[in-house]
Amino acid sequence: METQQATTLTVVAEGARGSITLNRPDKLNPLSTVTLEELVSAARWFDARPAVKVVVIAGSGRSFCAGADLAAFAAAADGAAAMREAADAGRRMAEAIEAMRAVTVVRLHGHCVGGGVVLAAACDLRVAAQDTRFSIPEVDLGIPLAWGGIPRLVREIGPSLTKELVMTCRSFDAAEAKAAGFLNRVVPAADLDTEVDGLVDQLAGKSTLTLCGTKRQVNAVAEGMVATVRSWNDADALVTALHDSESQAAAMAYLERVSRR
Repeated sequence: METQQATTLTVVAEGARGSITLNRPDKLNPLSTVTLEELVSAARWFDARPAVKVVVIAGSGRSFCAGADLAAFAAAADGAAAMREAADAGRRMAEAIEAMRAVTVVRLHGHCVGGGVVLAAACDLRVAAQDTRFSIPEVDLGIPLAWGGIPRLVREIGPSLTKELVMTCRSFDAAEAKAAGFLNRVVPAADLDTEVDGLVDQLAGKSTLTLCGTKRQVNAVAEGMVATVRSWNDADALVTALHDSESQAAAMAYLERVSRR
């Protein structure tokens, strides 16, 4: 067994299997800039280990991921600059996870919010507990959904539902996410680990050539869909949005509220 050193993740490789676990359970595993950078590093670490065929991405504790670490942005001397830095780090994170040579299986439970949804969308396969709740609250915060989230959601669930979920910010459950095509499997919470382990067993038994070849072919087709909206540059869009007085005021007001919690 090999491990990679990280401060906000647990990263393990053992034979054909690997795992990346978000490991700040007391905060519901928020995605700080440090975490985003460590996810990029973990993806590259696994790419240097060709024996690993499948990597499970999960969250420790009560939830998969609470989304971007707004409390960290609020604590920064320049919250707007911190958000712009996170926008670029989030884009690189999603691209690195999506480009991993190994097949990625995300294990979802509890809450999956904002950037956590983008992280899940960047994975190859998604398995969720029945009680998982999803939400994309960025518009309510006065900021755009960044990190390449829009094109990935359009690819997975289509433009109409993407518009609805992103613009209304309403939460949705695992059953709706499965019906929309976002999830591969939904199981009772008690069966989640068994289901994920069974899927990993199936995949790990395949040849690396077959797995990697299939992933590359499907991703090549999907890339054409993503490219149609890739001209929306996450970092530039966030800078523009935050320079708009109304958007900046809304975002900064929210960050101030978070900092007082």
